[in-house]
Amino acid sequence: MNRITAGGALRIAGSAALIVAIFWFVLPQVADVSDVWRQVRMMTPLELGSLVLASAWNLLTYWILLVAATPGLRYGQAMVLSASTTAVSNTVPGGSAVAVGLTYSMLSSWGFSRSRSTLSVMVSGIWNSFAKLGLPILALALLALQGEASAGRVAAGLAGLAALVASVAVFAMILRRESFARRAGDAGARLFSRLLRLARRPEARGWGDATAKFRSRVIVLVEQRWLRLTVATIVGHLSLFAVLLLALRHVGVAEREVSTAEALAVFAFVRLITAIPITPGGLGLVELGLAAGLSAAGGVEAEVVAAVLVFRLLTFVLPIPLGIGTYLFWRRNRSWRDSAPPLVTVAT
Repeated sequence: MNRITAGGALRIAGSAALIVAIFWFVLPQVADVSDVWRQVRMMTPLELGSLVLASAWNLLTYWILLVAATPGLRYGQAMVLSASTTAVSNTVPGGSAVAVGLTYSMLSSWGFSRSRSTLSVMVSGIWNSFAKLGLPILALALLALQGEASAGRVAAGLAGLAALVASVAVFAMILRRESFARRAGDAGARLFSRLLRLARRPEARGWGDATAKFRSRVIVLVEQRWLRLTVATIVGHLSLFAVLLLALRHVGVAEREVSTAEALAVFAFVRLITAIPITPGGLGLVELGLAAGLSAAGGVEAEVVAAVLVFRLLTFVLPIPLGIGTYLFWRRNRSWRDSAPPLVTVAT
């Protein structure tokens, strides 16, 4: 127990030190703080309003995906669930895992069984992973059409395409063959068990049977809602990018300096690289990656940093107080308790 506690404390301290180093030492070397603030103040009320509206729409897309992935979930519940778990992910070290636990707690309180909650978490997670792998490919294809596809970008695009094709193929085989689902579950258990042994924890068991049993429910949901899931996921990721693009344009980064395709490529690769939860919500790493990538693409440093900080304020910081409010609402609201309808079939 002491080793785990010490390890957790070291991870928290390491994340905090990395965040402080990026914001206090690295970013100020990229652009002067006064220049950055001047760029932010130059935005008009109309530009600020459009950014707020785009950010609000981006939040709403998360609710749409949750409703599509969780038959019986209402939009009000999806809002509370999405906002609360986002606040946890953005503030707590290892917040992604904590957010998953909170997802189970909320859905359980509303009457969703553990298997239905797992179905929601798995399917929405898989679709988001597909989108994260697909966005770099889309960006590089757009760059190629503009004649800006370097050898390095092509190699990265091919690697991303291979990863996406492999992921989709494995998922398709799991749905098509029960025997493959069992083998995939057992392979995942063996891989995870290696990590558990390092922590001196018992090995993972029964994943093959659990994957095969879970497969039938995934098939029903995917067969009847694959289009809604796909559209909601794509719209959600592009909506988040739209907030960044608006911020860039509103602070003065023109298309001729950083094209939409270049901005999308930087955005997509930063999201892919920061998928590993080193800091809560990628804090510090996302800002540094976006600022460095967009500046290298041709943007003026002060304008780029200003746009990145505005983007993160709207999509990372502001959702935190909203999530705190929705979490408190969930704890006190009793009218939604055990209100989930029985799962008879998945509505189209």
